[in-house]
Amino acid sequence: MRVGLDVGGTKTLGVAMDDDDRIVAQVRTRTGWGADAVVAGIAAAVAALQDEAGPVRSVGVGIPGQIDAGRVTHALNLGIDDLDLLAALASVVAAPVAVENDVKAAALGADALRGRAGSLAYLNLGTGVAAGIVSDGRLRRGGRGAAGEVGHISIDPAGPECRCGQRGCIEALAGGAALADRWGRPGEFPVRDLFDAADAGDPHAASLRTGAVRAVASAAQVLVLTTDVDVVVLGGGLTGLGERIAGPVREELNSRACASDFLRSLRLDERVTLLPAGSPAAALGAALVGAASAPEEVHTHG
Repeated sequence: MRVGLDVGGTKTLGVAMDDDDRIVAQVRTRTGWGADAVVAGIAAAVAALQDEAGPVRSVGVGIPGQIDAGRVTHALNLGIDDLDLLAALASVVAAPVAVENDVKAAALGADALRGRAGSLAYLNLGTGVAAGIVSDGRLRRGGRGAAGEVGHISIDPAGPECRCGQRGCIEALAGGAALADRWGRPGEFPVRDLFDAADAGDPHAASLRTGAVRAVASAAQVLVLTTDVDVVVLGGGLTGLGERIAGPVREELNSRACASDFLRSLRLDERVTLLPAGSPAAALGAALVGAASAPEEVHTHG
């Protein structure tokens, strides 16, 4: 079996896949805080999947933060500043392990769910905003691994301050954490509450929602104009809103196209779709990363 893990800020989702890329087992555990707890949680999830599905040949881990040769940095929502995750897992996981950024892993998973047809940008609307770009089954990383970091494109120099130091970034307008901060009202699902308030006529909520929709539309437009992907798949926590977010984004793209024959020819609104609800795209993609990196898998397909 090939195992993939999606390590999130609150939960870790693990899947076991057979040789036909079918998911045969799943496990969901609570993610601990700090390096030791995260490592222990990954080991426990792998062990649980092995108990259910049989021997594990490879493990892929999708995790927030910057990833360089298995080292994780700046995964702040996990309490990790700098961790050599590969080295830490070597003594607690028997199978070969590969580590990938969670959004990039999700892009690979979303591509696999689509049947690996053509090209795709996976636009993650979560705590932050970032994208993974896949073409012909291959992840585009760029010269320094920054391909897809559309969240830090400034679209309003007079807009709210972003954690990156700029103003008016797409993430500052559409990231879940930024929206919750600017909404300023406590709740279990503050962005959903914001959308509900906008529907009820709250002018502040309506303004925030409009800014978020325009920012997501801008991210989709940038991804198509720079990479000409066949489809932009919206995923991440904010897409739990479903068509309440996707529909207005398509309407915004269509409105922009009305003023431009060029944009109209690109059919931007028709390229935007939602990741199916409950899809384990990041865990699936992580499993594929792990399988591709395992020595026996490389030998088989090489």
